[in-house]
Formats: sequence, structure tokens, C-alpha cells
Amino acid sequence: MKLRVLTENMPYLVETRGDMDTDILSVCSNSREKVEGGLFFCIPGARFDAHDYAPQAVENGNIALVVDHFLDLDVPQVKVSNCRAAMARMAAAFYGHPARAMRFVGVTGTKGKTTTTYMIKSILEHSGMKVGLVGTTGNMIGEKRIASNYTTPDPIDLQRDLCAMVEEGVQVVVMEVSAHAIDMHRLDGMEFEVGAYTNLSQDHLDYFHTMENYFECKKAFFTSGMVKNAVLNVDEETSASVLTDLSVPHLTFGIAAAADLFARDIEISEDGVSFELKLQGMHTLPIRLRMTGMFNVYNAIAAASCAMALGISEKDIQAGLQQIENVPGRIEMLPTGTPYRVILDYAHAPDALDNILRTCREFTKGRLIALFGCGGDRDKGKRPVMGRIGGELADLCILTSDNPRNEDPMAILAAIEEGIKETDAPYVIIENRREAIRHALSIGQDGDVIVLCGKGHETYQETRGVKSPFDEKVVVAELLSEM
Repeated sequence: MKLRVLTENMPYLVETRGDMDTDILSVCSNSREKVEGGLFFCIPGARFDAHDYAPQAVENGNIALVVDHFLDLDVPQVKVSNCRAAMARMAAAFYGHPARAMRFVGVTGTKGKTTTTYMIKSILEHSGMKVGLVGTTGNMIGEKRIASNYTTPDPIDLQRDLCAMVEEGVQVVVMEVSAHAIDMHRLDGMEFEVGAYTNLSQDHLDYFHTMENYFECKKAFFTSGMVKNAVLNVDEETSASVLTDLSVPHLTFGIAAAADLFARDIEISEDGVSFELKLQGMHTLPIRLRMTGMFNVYNAIAAASCAMALGISEKDIQAGLQQIENVPGRIEMLPTGTPYRVILDYAHAPDALDNILRTCREFTKGRLIALFGCGGDRDKGKRPVMGRIGGELADLCILTSDNPRNEDPMAILAAIEEGIKETDAPYVIIENRREAIRHALSIGQDGDVIVLCGKGHETYQETRGVKSPFDEKVVVAELLSEM
């Protein structure tokens, strides 16, 4: 594809230099990647500026550059006002604008994105559609999985995967929309037929610094013109601010506050949740979920709201919600064959930890044992908060590592310990996560519930920049076999 074609109608274009009829055979943002006929995007970052690595990129097969200032290199260059936003637009053009051939549903919020997208996918598939999914647990085309490193992939990976979805006949893509993706312009130029807002709680303050910045980024998804129809959780207090500035049709959902779509007569057990789904002015729809927890009621009515905005029938909504059994790493009960339960959950932020422990308390007959940590190089303010939550809600806490990355694992655990000390609750610190799980399993008794928090679907532990294999499903099975 000609470089000139990739810049057509691109709003961030400032100036070009060199032969714009150069044939581009690939697009790239990693200077170390070997390519042929590549267009390299010089993305300025917090720690590194890819402009500094442009010579390496050229050596590795890139024949043109996208820059925010011209470089002293003898290759065609496209100067833009925003390299990240330009990459989203030009990657879409390179792959033939695949998003234009499908409908999109985007789900944003601190918690519930993954489960809600899986529920929407189940509903749409029951209605007969072929569905693609983009999110934290990886991308999917139907039941086929495609690996992904981010909740919302970078534009080049995203557009490549969307192109593959078009080729396989996908009609609707359900996508987790992270605040990072919005702020980094990864979705620039895309349009969502429906956008859903689940909730807001503390997370990612290492990047956004304040909750106000974090919220405004989420809000921008709905007010920037990207979303044609919105569904919002009115039990979430920040939704009022979104609604104030909303100029597109919308549907509200909730449990406590007055909403267009709401749940009543909720009954929660360890095996699932049953409730009545009601749309204002319409009849009741009985729902029986095979996943437990009040938060899954919210996820279900969020998914139902999105489906209604897409025009899906009530029958398909009911059947789609009822047929989904679990979501990887989300309150996932492991088949251990023990007299105690072992539950895997991705909870790695204060509200998520609070939710999972309160849910498990409802059906715990013995002790509730919480194993958790906090990620390194991330929001440090949430560490003592999570320690306090664990101490208040669990009978025993086991503090351990959870992707310490480039930080000292014991320093992270000491920060969590500050919070748990406020509660006078019993706890132990076992930095090695495998040994921490071994300890939890060794003390498990009849009726206990052991909740392994933080890793969820992840299959690695990241320490000192190295990702080592660590799949907790495998680890638990191995430890039980050894024991």
C-alpha cells in the first residue's frame, strides 16, 4: 500500500518529506522487530522515546517513519501532531478499515468489563450472530483464542486481529475499553454502536494520578463522539456526570436507584444467582445465572442493556445469560476434590477484593482465607487499603507476591501489611506465591473457602522484568497432587 494512501483523510497530518509513493508492506512500533518494507511509528513514551530508536528500526527493515519532528534519516517521513492517534488511523487504513465491516460494543469501567463482555458475547451468539471478543483474557473469534498482551491491544495488533475477524465472518465485536486505551488514542477513529459504563473505583493512579483524571478519561469515551448509544449503571454515582454531558440515546440499569432496566427479587447462593429482570413498562424476565455474586447481577443487567440497545430479543437475552457457566479467572471455582473450596479470582484492586470476599462470605461455612498481594510499578496507594479490606473481611489473610515487576516484593508486602495491622486480623506473609498457595491448601479444613486473588486468568508471574510461567490452576493441581 502506498504511503500516500495511508495518510489520506488523516486529521493529524502536519507535513511529509520524501517519496510518498513508497510501497508499505508492514506497520511496526517495535524498533527491534525485523520487518520488510515497514512503516515505523516513533511513539514518545514516559520512559523511552521511539524517535531515538528510529535508526535501529530502519536497519531492521523499516523504510518510512511517522514522527512528531523530522529526523536526520534518509527515508520518507510523515510528521504528525500526535503519533499515537496517527498510528490508530494509519493501522486501520493499512488493514483495510476492518471496523467498518462489523458492529461494535464497548464496555468500560474499573470492574466487570471482562465478565460483562463474555455475557454479551453469549447473548449475541445465542441470537445467531458470529461474535468476536477483545479483552483482558485475550481476543476471540467465536471459541478460537488469539493471544493479547493488553486489555485493549495497541492499534497495530488490534487492527490486525479485527482484519482476521472480518475474514472469518464476524458480525459483532464486543470489546473491553480500558482507560489507558482511551487516553493513548488506541481506538481513535473507531465507532461503537453501544458503549457501556459499569462503575468507577480506585485503580491505575500510577498513570492517571487522580481519580478525577481517571474518571474524565472514562467519560470521554461517551462524550467524544465514539459511542452512538450508551448504557450506564445509575447505582454508580459518577454516572450522573456522564449523563449530564451525554448527547446520544441512552439506557440506564441498576438495582438500588431508579433505572430503565433493573433487577428485583435477587437470591444469591454459592451455585449462582436468580433474579427478575424488569424493563420499565414491560413484563418481567426471570434469570438464573450459573455464576454467583451481586456484582454478577450488575454485569448481567449491563449485558442485557447492551443487547437491548442492539435490538436483541428478550428470549435470546434470557437464554444467553443462563447458558454461560464461568469466565476465566472470575470467581472461578476450581475442581479440587477437597472438603474446602478453592476459588480463583482476578481481584487486584480494593473494590474488587471487597466484592469477592463479601460474596464468598455468603456461602462460607468454615473460615474465609484470602491470599493476595499487589502489583509492582503500579498504584502504591491501594496497597494498605487492600490490606485493611482483607483484614476486615477474611478470617485469615496470606500476603504474597503478585507480579512485583521491578519492585522489591517485600517492600510491597510491607505496604499491604500497614493496612492489615489496623484491623488486628490474623495474617501471614509468604513472599513466594507457590509456597503461599501450598500453605493455604495445607491448612484448609472442611467448610473453608480459600480465595486466590489477583492472578485470575494470568499464566505468569512477572519479576524483575521477566515473566515466568505461573498458572494457578496448574499450580493448585500440582500442589494437591504432591500433598
